[in-house]
Amino acid sequence: MYKIGPSLMCTDLGNVERDIKELDEAGVDFYHIDIMDGTFVPNFTLGPDFVKAVRNLTDKPLDIHIMTEKPERFIDLFHEAGSDMIAIHAETTNNLQGTLSKIQDLGMKAGVAINPSTPLDVLEYVYNVTDYVVVMTVNPGFAGQTFIPEMYDKIAQLKEEITKRNLEIEVMVDGNIGKDTIPKSKEKGATSFVGGTSSVYKSENTLTENVKNTRKLLNGGE
Repeated sequence: MYKIGPSLMCTDLGNVERDIKELDEAGVDFYHIDIMDGTFVPNFTLGPDFVKAVRNLTDKPLDIHIMTEKPERFIDLFHEAGSDMIAIHAETTNNLQGTLSKIQDLGMKAGVAINPSTPLDVLEYVYNVTDYVVVMTVNPGFAGQTFIPEMYDKIAQLKEEITKRNLEIEVMVDGNIGKDTIPKSKEKGATSFVGGTSSVYKSENTLTENVKNTRKLLNGGE
């Protein structure tokens, strides 16, 4: 029921193949790939060539999180690169419904990502073309930030709305997801967890140990 997706912006870019092989064997459910162009967020990260390279290394679903202005410009590009899921930010486009529909029409899962200060109202007219919602629990752009506690209520409100509408939409959480935040996020309704430096990439353990520990948390253990 609960899914773990390593955030590949945190992986060792000099040893991507090695890390993905280990993560695959450890049993992760998907890979989360952040795309930033320095405009919507103050950072630059990965691109379509990286997605293509990862696609050749794993059969796991690739979840592309586009953090750019006017993401509709890049849907075809990332589809051709091998994406299985694409999440776009509600704050970055004037054509949210149309872009989500296009993602689905291309055979991918369509996601809406929302920043901490963005109200859930932006989802009102796009639930029917949304497969998952990415609740940002930090302000996007950089790894290692602190979880914003108010996001627990936001996760709960979103889950309540999805249940009320009798929809099957996944609730993904992204930002400082680890032992201090997974239990309550899960309790509030999150089902999919992006793992960065607080969980999958904790430096004191191997990737395999980190995935095992994260899975244990998701299954109710310590």
